[in-house]
Order: sequence, then structure tokens, then C-alpha cells
Amino acid sequence: MMKKFVAMLLALSMVFALAGCGSSSDSGSSSDGAASSSAADASAAEESEADAQAESDAGSESQTEAESSASEAAAEDTKSEGVMTYDEYIAADVDTEVVIETYVQAKQSWWDDQATVYTQDYDGAYFLYNMTCSEEDYEKLTVGTKIKVTGYKSEWSGEVEIIDATFEFEEGSYIAEPLDVTDLLGTDELIDHQNEYVSFTGMTVEDSGDGAAFLYSWDGSGSDGDDLYFNVSLNGETYTFTVESYLCDNTTDVYAAVTNLQVGDVIDMEGFLYWYEGVNPHITSVTVQ
Repeated sequence: MMKKFVAMLLALSMVFALAGCGSSSDSGSSSDGAASSSAADASAAEESEADAQAESDAGSESQTEAESSASEAAAEDTKSEGVMTYDEYIAADVDTEVVIETYVQAKQSWWDDQATVYTQDYDGAYFLYNMTCSEEDYEKLTVGTKIKVTGYKSEWSGEVEIIDATFEFEEGSYIAEPLDVTDLLGTDELIDHQNEYVSFTGMTVEDSGDGAAFLYSWDGSGSDGDDLYFNVSLNGETYTFTVESYLCDNTTDVYAAVTNLQVGDVIDMEGFLYWYEGVNPHITSVTVQ
């Protein structure tokens, strides 16, 4: 009897011991899981902080690169000795000699060793009319080419240009992005951008005469291949724009686009801010919205 009692006590002791081990094991697993979770959270936080720092560094690097590019561009456009800045050119009197450095943006025409060219630097634009130029050199006047020009400042019906000019090639290149001047239409500020490469957005094609969306020549007396004139409006004001046939002839996309316009079309445009008795842009691109 006593043996049975002792045996029972021993059995109970083993049960309690096993229960205690199980409890201890569970507690350990829970503790290990909490520790692992905490470590994972800390690691994730460190990775997030590292990612944020990387993004910040990338942003700073991008800003630094942009500032560096702008600085390099400004340095590249530093005028040579004896060459006018754009402000000095603007301040010069009409019929006085001017010397500028500028970059070709488009060529309008060449004949009899004379070239008419649209040019621009980082500060403004210059229209070179009938500049002395051989046919061989005219072919070299590609978009972006830098040239030094000596000539005389002139004005014709509001258009400020350089005439009787000669030029020489220089090292360097610059192609201007179009400046959106839509909001400047009808303001005194618009003329400050004369001859620049510009854009206009959201303008409506108006009747140019007898319901036509365009005219061949200014009075409609021309035919295919002549300049195109068309009216567009914004905020109740109407303006006359031109496709200059010497610049963009009847084989170009813009010439075809204008001849296919319909009154009421809403269009976006790019071109050069030419002046003739008021704003008369020479359009090089038309897109119907």
C-alpha cells in the first residue's frame, strides 16, 4: 500500500515537473518572438531612414547638377571682349554699329550671297537680315551654331533687326526652348521678347475673310506656295499670324496644317516673335487640340 502511495507521489511530481517545463518553454518562445519583432522593427526603421536619406541626397544632387548646368551655361555665354550684351544691344541707337555673339535658331533664306537668319542667346533674340554669307557658309549655319556678328541696328515697321552684317563662326552651341508668351498678348511686355522662339496655347482660329480659316498672302491674292495669313483669338482679341513661305514653304508640316485649319479650331503654336506694324509671329508649328 505504501509503495502504491509513493508511486502515486512520484507520478504527480513528474506531471508537475513536465507542466513546469512546458510553461517555461512557452515563456521563452514568447520572449524570443518579442525580441525578434523588436529587432525587425528597428531594422525596418533604419532602412526607412536610410531610404529617406538617399532620396534627400538624390534631390540635393539633382539640384546641385541643375545649378551647375545653369552656371556652366552662363559661363559658356560670357561675351568676348568688345561684344555687346543683349541689354547693351537693346540700348544702342538705331543706325549704329553693333557687335554681338548669338546662336542660330532657324534660317529663312539665302540668295546672292546674303542670308536671313533667326538667332538667339541666353538673354534675347536677334533677327539678321540679308547678312553677307557664302552659300557654303550658309550650309554650315545649322541650328545651335554660335556666330559673332558685326552690323548695324535697324528698324522696319516696328521690327528691330541687324542689317549690312558680316559674321564669323565661333565655338559653342545653344538651342532655345520656346517661351510661352500667350498671357503676354495684348500687353506692353510682349515686345520685350521680339524675335525670340515662343509658343502660344489654346488660341481659337477665326474667320480670315469670307469664312476662310486662312489666306494666301495678306489680302488673299496669292496662291499655294505664298505666305499664309490666319487670324486667331484669345480673350476676345484677334491677332494675325503668318507662315513665312521662305522659312516654312508648302512642303512643310506647318504649311499643310494651316491650310487644313477650320474656323473654330483651338490650336497651340510655336514660332518666332516677328514684328510688323505690331505683333506678327512667324509660325513654325501648329497643333490642333
